[in-house]
Amino acid sequence: GNRLLPGSEPAAHCYCGHQFGSFAGQLGDGAALYLGEVLGAGGRRWEIQLKGAGITPFSRQADGRKVLRSSIREFLCSEAMFHLGIPTTRAGTCVTSDSTVIRDVFYDGNPKSERCTVVLRIASTFLRFGSFEIFKPPDEYTGRKGPSVNRNDIRIQMLDYVIGTFYPEIQEAYSDNSVQRNAAFFKEITKRTARLVAEWQCVGFCHGVLNTDNMSIVGLTIDYGPFGFMDRYDPEHICNASDNTGRYAYNKQPEICKWNLGKLAEALVPELPLEISELILEEEYDAEFEKHYLQKMRKKLGLIQLELEDDSKLVSELLETMHVTGGDFTNIFYLLSSFSVDFDPSRWEDYLGKLTSQCASLEELKVAFKPQMDPRQLSMMLMLAQSNPQLFALIGSKANINKELERIEQFSKLQQLTADDLLSRNKRHWKEWLEKYKVRLQKEVESLSNADTWNTEHMKVMTSNNPKYILRNYIAQNAIEAAENGDFSEVRNVLKLLENPFQEAEDFREVKEDAEEEGATATAAACVQETRSRLPYCSKPPLWASELSVT
Repeated sequence: GNRLLPGSEPAAHCYCGHQFGSFAGQLGDGAALYLGEVLGAGGRRWEIQLKGAGITPFSRQADGRKVLRSSIREFLCSEAMFHLGIPTTRAGTCVTSDSTVIRDVFYDGNPKSERCTVVLRIASTFLRFGSFEIFKPPDEYTGRKGPSVNRNDIRIQMLDYVIGTFYPEIQEAYSDNSVQRNAAFFKEITKRTARLVAEWQCVGFCHGVLNTDNMSIVGLTIDYGPFGFMDRYDPEHICNASDNTGRYAYNKQPEICKWNLGKLAEALVPELPLEISELILEEEYDAEFEKHYLQKMRKKLGLIQLELEDDSKLVSELLETMHVTGGDFTNIFYLLSSFSVDFDPSRWEDYLGKLTSQCASLEELKVAFKPQMDPRQLSMMLMLAQSNPQLFALIGSKANINKELERIEQFSKLQQLTADDLLSRNKRHWKEWLEKYKVRLQKEVESLSNADTWNTEHMKVMTSNNPKYILRNYIAQNAIEAAENGDFSEVRNVLKLLENPFQEAEDFREVKEDAEEEGATATAAACVQETRSRLPYCSKPPLWASELSVT
């Protein structure tokens, strides 16, 4: 790992960023090292970098290392996203060693020794929105500034490079007018970002840390940290346990990405005047997001013939039904692929049983809605909100208090509910929505002369847009625990599965390790697998998975 590749000039990238809404000043690649670029087939340019290879000029007080746990997550998720058809950086290799570092996983004063691991990352470029924030003058709120204030010559050089290399058609079309060229570039990255986040929403992917330094300048999913695929549908789902305010919750992702584009627009001044970029952002982003999101949702529902105005309402009502029944986002969509327009009424009960089996059980709901604050603390906060609003604003938020009150109310209602009551209620909700869905499917068929051809295409589109397998946290955790015990077969199993997310899979647990050195600890790892899960990879999470915390 210390020998240079021919032609390589290793470097670390300097960038800034708005983190959780505040400008943090200079950041940079604290654990990633750029090795160089290779030209692939057809002249495509690929940048390769190592993540976790050691100290860089931007490591600050850290050691520049990554551990097995986080590296496996990045390795598996970047490949999962690629095979789902979502623009992403790639992972080429994941290499671990016997070297260790100390990490306090949950920042709770309980550090442990973990194995150093390096991931080889591949992308056309790792430039980010934050790359252009190095020119930012002192921020009015934090007082921090970029390291290259007043260096407009570098900004021009970077824009020339980015547009000429990654947006050559724009460079060619506007070669004699830099402002028009830069406006066309900003319009394109606005639309790409809108489409990217629409894709995330349609598979239930939550990034977790949508800071401006984690936004790709070419519209890729970049920097896999405390990400998570949503299991039970909850529009306010937060995958990052350290996101205390829910800034990057699932339903906030579209507006946050738009906010980040606003910060990129500010960073491009004076090469692109703000009045031009702000107008582009307002005119393009929401429209592109809504168009792409609805197009994708139509495919997920197999609506391939007509585009009706009420389709948006049908999607909203589906998500609301998922929400009130605690439906598993991925599995509900996958099950809908088997719903037919000429469904025999005698099969409804059986089908409703399958749907409700993918809804949260009473026990799961009680865990999800269990109050999180001590009653005395909540009482004190409520009194403080009334008596001293300014002090309250410093230590709490109305949104958090309201959420806790809702949680208490829901938990109280669940105490009065029986499992039979819940099942009956869920079946009623799903039957109501399915009847609307059936009417919409009938409109598709009525507009055609050949229903059989439509049905074949309908099924094909649905099965290629509704994955059976995603990287659920509990699946990643099982693979990580096995790997930490020396058995990497589970990581390979999961990778093989995620490479074919839309297909019915065989039992990948049959894959065996060839490497002798891994055999010695395979028994210990197998014990972890035996005790933690015997569930199929497409199963909604076991109850223990609710205790998993990613920060």
